[in-house]
This record gives sequence, structure tokens and C-alpha cells, in this order.
Amino acid sequence: QVQLQESGGGSVQTGGSLRLSCAASGYSVSWSCLAWFRQAPGKEREGVATIDGGGTTLYADSVKGRFTISRDNAKNSLYLQMNSLKPEDTAMYYCAARYAWSCRGDYKTDNYNYWGQGTQVTVSS
Repeated sequence: QVQLQESGGGSVQTGGSLRLSCAASGYSVSWSCLAWFRQAPGKEREGVATIDGGGTTLYADSVKGRFTISRDNAKNSLYLQMNSLKPEDTAMYYCAARYAWSCRGDYKTDNYNYWGQGTQVTVSS
């Protein structure tokens, strides 16, 4: 059974930092397209960052320069380092995986095979 489990969310003030983790079980994150998405109340789920099997990363314009996506194949985990957080970053954050090497900046939720249950990030002004 495949499981993706996020952790690391919390409440911070504007300008603060958080590091999200996504631990995978029953599925190898090596050589796989992985992504972080987020969903704010009343809004659609949106893509934040992707990392493909070769390690190429892409970011949404709204987080470029502030967020860093990374993976640790030995720990079978995905990470999202979030710096200079803003109130508009407040959302539930989800990790996702798909059966493909390349992500090609794909943020279509239907194209991802596995999802975690999410971790809440709240940024106060």
C-alpha cells in the first residue's frame, strides 16, 4: 500500500521559515516525478514546485526564489524548504507523486497517482 505522509507544517509570522517533509512508503521516490501543491480555503489546489527523476526543479512564479524543493532517495522522502513566508502562502500543503520520470512543470492534479493527506501552513502578518 502506497502512502505519502507530510509533516512540518505550523504557524509562523511573516518572514519566517518552515521545512515540510513527505515520507513515502510502499513507493520509491527515486527516479520519479514529485511535486508539492497547496490549497487555500475557497481556492483550487495549485502547484508549487516539481522535481523530476533527474533532479530538475521548477517553481511557480509566486514562490520562486523563496521555496526550495529537494529529495533524499536514501530516506525515500521529499522536502520543501520555505523561506520569507508571506500571509498568502497560508494553505494546506500536499505532496504528490506520479509514474513518470519527467514532471515538465505539470501541475494538473489528475496526472498525479499518489497524494498525501496534507499539512497546514499558516503565516500571520
